[in-house]
Amino acid sequence: MIDVSAKGNTLRYARASGVLRAAHVTLQRVREGSVPKGDVIATARAAGIAAAKRTSDWIVFCHPIPLDWIEVQCEVLDTELRVTAEAKSIWRTGVEMEALTAATAALLNAYDMLKPLDQDLEISDIRVDEKRGGKSQFAVSLATPLKTAVLVISDAKLAGRREDRSGQVIKDFLANQPVSLEVSEVLPADTEKIRQRLRDLVTRENIELVLTSGGTGLGAGDVTPAATASVLDREAPAVVQMLHRHGLERTPRAMVSREVAGVMGRSLIVNLPGSSRGAAEALQALFPGILHLCVQLRQAEDRDGSDD
Repeated sequence: MIDVSAKGNTLRYARASGVLRAAHVTLQRVREGSVPKGDVIATARAAGIAAAKRTSDWIVFCHPIPLDWIEVQCEVLDTELRVTAEAKSIWRTGVEMEALTAATAALLNAYDMLKPLDQDLEISDIRVDEKRGGKSQFAVSLATPLKTAVLVISDAKLAGRREDRSGQVIKDFLANQPVSLEVSEVLPADTEKIRQRLRDLVTRENIELVLTSGGTGLGAGDVTPAATASVLDREAPAVVQMLHRHGLERTPRAMVSREVAGVMGRSLIVNLPGSSRGAAEALQALFPGILHLCVQLRQAEDRDGSDD
């Protein structure tokens, strides 16, 4: 199976369909309710819903998904029984296999009920018609990459006593994002130096996204949140809520984090944990949604500039 534990939950939706071709007279008996085995439509619908709930039992690499909704509809046409199945789930991976399974099971049950009446039945055109959700739905297209800076806050890393693994993790992640990494530095855990560097990045170097790593714990030397908060014009509490929720779902140690996020001028500043694992998980939680926030800041700047 694919490891999806790093992903966050989003609303997933899929619609699949398929067709059972049969003689007109056969489908007329479906309409009349005179098929010897019983109500074809009701049975097919129930079978599809039941099968969707057990998709992972027979699709080998399919994750067991907590389905929030599954619906199967059957439409009797002149020479076709058309089945449409829809599924929803708030989870880490898509529900297209559940929708396909529902449509297929409904068609197979209809086939079984009609085969004594028609020797020329044919199932065809089973396909996914639509799917939504996941990071691909929220992908952001940028005309120019976001000018980005990474600041690692650590006295030990600055002195060379500890390897800067979190900074490397962040840079590796950003390499696959629509950003331009303009600055990558290690700073001491000094409130004034952090504050001044943030101001310079935003006001002098026109950095649009600043990611800090480290100094967010409960120790006396963990000054990054206070330094960050002192330069912000507006905080972005939902960004921090996302970080905390994502972290706490994976380790209770996330309780010690005190990240701050917000806007300074037209730039977004976000604190990340200092551990490499924590930083990686935080980035998984933030992207690509955080890009949308940066695009909004760009658009606000364009609107303000057009008013001058």
